[in-house]
Amino acid sequence: MPHIAIGNDHPGIRGLMFHRPDTAAPLSHLADVLLRAPASLSRGERELIAAYVSRLNDTPFCAGTHGAAAAAQLDGGPEAVAAVLAAPQDAPVSPRMRALLAIAAEVRTAARALTDEAVAAARAAGAEDSDIHDTVLIAAAFCMYNRYVSCLGTDIPTQDDYYDQAADRILTDGYATPSEQKDVRADTALAE
Repeated sequence: MPHIAIGNDHPGIRGLMFHRPDTAAPLSHLADVLLRAPASLSRGERELIAAYVSRLNDTPFCAGTHGAAAAAQLDGGPEAVAAVLAAPQDAPVSPRMRALLAIAAEVRTAARALTDEAVAAARAAGAEDSDIHDTVLIAAAFCMYNRYVSCLGTDIPTQDDYYDQAADRILTDGYATPSEQKDVRADTALAE
């Protein structure tokens, strides 16, 4: 049960977004830039980093949502994502991705400089500056999102297909706020 009155039936961060559209707007925009804007890492890879950090932070809502979005965009689908969440060192991902996940785990652990070893391993695996930058920023941001969701005790979805629906919504609408999603759908309907 949430620690505050959210006033809607949406689980996780969705409930908080509907509850506070004023804070939803910048948080949604940040997620959209981090996870969907053009970057050297694919959208699926960035979603995987978000899911992995969320798993490490024991935030099932975010791990499930971003894991489903990653699975919908990566070769290997749900099995590959499950393998990363369980043991990234053994998962069927590239050495570059494995090294970036290690960086994400370091960021999640403490607010301090990355170890030289983690950066060197990422570079040796082919990571560019932009990959390292984006990994650090995604991991740091998801520590914030995870704390927002977990510290307020938001609800976990009860529908079996919730995360698949969330992935479809992300792939279709991105991280637009709930009101922006309605506006986009209304504009699309008017244009047809």
